[in-house]
Amino acid sequence: MNYREESLKKHGEWKGKIEVSCRVEVDSREKLSLAYTPGVAEPCLAIHEDPEKSFDLTRRWNTVPVITDGTAVLGLGDIGPEAGMPVMEGKCALFKAFGGVDAFPLCIRSKDADEIVRTIELLAGSFGGINLEDISAPRCFEIERRLKEDLDIPVFHDDQHGTAVVSAAALLNALKLVGKKMEDLRIVINGAGAAGIAIAKYLLKMNAGDIILCDRQGILCDGDKQLTDAKAEIARLTNRGLRKGSLADAMKSSDVFIGVSGPNCVTKEMVRSMAKDAIVFACANPTPEISREDALEAGAAVVGTGSSEKPNQINNVLVFPGLFRGALDARATDINAEMMIAASHAIAECVNDEELSPDYILPYAYDLRAHKAVASAVCETAVRTGVSRLKK
Repeated sequence: MNYREESLKKHGEWKGKIEVSCRVEVDSREKLSLAYTPGVAEPCLAIHEDPEKSFDLTRRWNTVPVITDGTAVLGLGDIGPEAGMPVMEGKCALFKAFGGVDAFPLCIRSKDADEIVRTIELLAGSFGGINLEDISAPRCFEIERRLKEDLDIPVFHDDQHGTAVVSAAALLNALKLVGKKMEDLRIVINGAGAAGIAIAKYLLKMNAGDIILCDRQGILCDGDKQLTDAKAEIARLTNRGLRKGSLADAMKSSDVFIGVSGPNCVTKEMVRSMAKDAIVFACANPTPEISREDALEAGAAVVGTGSSEKPNQINNVLVFPGLFRGALDARATDINAEMMIAASHAIAECVNDEELSPDYILPYAYDLRAHKAVASAVCETAVRTGVSRLKK
């Protein structure tokens, strides 16, 4: 099947992938008076007295916007908010199908961080959480940081943290196969944008060993005056040996390669230079940093990609529906590192020791067991770590 052509055809038939459905009947005077005026005045007054009751008396408890400015849509780049709508609608459909979360696409016609933050702040009272999507770096870091500081509901940038959570889950299971420990690893991450920086920070929280980030110019090293603020910050936390050089130099003797960059930037020779039983996650879409076949031929023990057509798809879909389901169920005020780490372990544990193999390190994106496991683990961790409105 030509997915691109067939998808365009189907989108023309669907006329949108989500719709609003009514949860109450309004087919009589009595029912209409309860759902709307005059009866609706009573819940309005109750919420006026205590805004927290909006979680009990409206759908706010289960509602999330998927917000973009259209500047980093998939691998297409800055194509604008309207052009990002098909992706945001698709994300909303996955929220509902896998997490039971009511999600709505909100595509903002602005690239100004102040305007985007203010817009979201003004709308936040309608939602139980905020999902940011496809906003380009470095603005995405500032927007998320400011919203997390200002809002009392969870804010989650999926391109950063969803990618980190699922990458870590894949790595946990890959390490079981190759018999290595997280703290002993030398990890190379190619791509120092939103996803790459988030993965590095997240793996450090999981006690990963030495991490080296690379961008188009090569290895990020502390002290390089040409680095952006975001890259300079992560350079201070990584590359303990202050190595310099190209991606090829970074990959020599490394245990893990994680690619969130661009097509065909890794060669067989570079994989051959890695340590024994190397792990390669080449996640660029639609064309990976190196093909699965070439990586295996060059000696990689475990290979993951971003493609649904290959084994070991490293897909954010395994993260965000269950993660938000758990956060909403806990009425969380934040999504913290402990909740995300719990999600990584929950995903990894959905593949038992008998199932685990070099071709099966992650559950499939449509495996409802994984989404339920993530939701449960996240909810429990939110309560345990004190970011839940629920009483222990």
